[in-house]
Amino acid sequence: MRNIPAMKTQALRTISDFGINIISGALYAIALKYFVLPSRIILTGTEGIASSLSYFFDDYTLFIRLYVIFQTVLVIFAFFKVSRAFALRTLMVVVTVTLFLRVLPELHFAQPEPQNERILLVIFGGILAGTAKALAFKRRGSTGDEDILGAYFAMKYLKPVGAISVIAATLSTLFGLALNLLKTGDIEITVNTLMYTCIYIFISAEMLNNLYRKFQITLFTIVTTDHVSMGKVIRETLSHRTYTVQSGSGGHSGEAFWIVKTIITKEELPALLMAIERSGNSNFYYHHDLEGISKKYYITPIG
Repeated sequence: MRNIPAMKTQALRTISDFGINIISGALYAIALKYFVLPSRIILTGTEGIASSLSYFFDDYTLFIRLYVIFQTVLVIFAFFKVSRAFALRTLMVVVTVTLFLRVLPELHFAQPEPQNERILLVIFGGILAGTAKALAFKRRGSTGDEDILGAYFAMKYLKPVGAISVIAATLSTLFGLALNLLKTGDIEITVNTLMYTCIYIFISAEMLNNLYRKFQITLFTIVTTDHVSMGKVIRETLSHRTYTVQSGSGGHSGEAFWIVKTIITKEELPALLMAIERSGNSNFYYHHDLEGISKKYYITPIG
């Protein structure tokens, strides 16, 4: 009976996760249908292959069919290589994207020609797509495609998930540009597509990395006279983290103090800051980004 409140909390969290994943899928579908695909830029990963082929044959439904095939393969990969929970949540997002791509009405918010408002489609599409990806990742899912590979390699090499998008984009962009040049025979149009594609990739990747910070590492330092209390705060807030204590003295006052250091992710940072503020101790603290962290550093799995 004592576990009933915990079970309710877990159930509510699961429902919330599923709800946010559905919202992220709907948002991603809106980005694709109304902004990204009309601007005829090349998407990243297998979506880039699907979009390039749909542009070449002028067939919107071809994109959806190829999207379903590619995502099915990648979700199976996620099931075995990342986690079952991550794969199921990703599947929910992918199904939502597919359904919304089918049922969303035809609307035109801007003219896609380069001389008109193509840049607006690209920029806003990148913002929406990056936001959708971050929402899904925050709720232990993804929008599929290179995000699945991003989750896998981020856990393996401790790199931001958005970095994988750039690598996936390079391959798909080369494929898409080749088809574009083959169809139009115009190098100027092909280069123009490349420029707009680069803008989209940069914006969506930056949105993802700025909103989803699980694999961004920071060194948190506390200068205190009570290192025991600060150590307790760290342990109670982030039980899987350890810390280092060093002694020091003030350069002017000569008073003794302690320096407590811990390495955490930016995802964990807000919780630790709140816990320190609640402790009521008058401490001086600061944090800064770290690069080149050892692969032995532990990060909780996405799923």
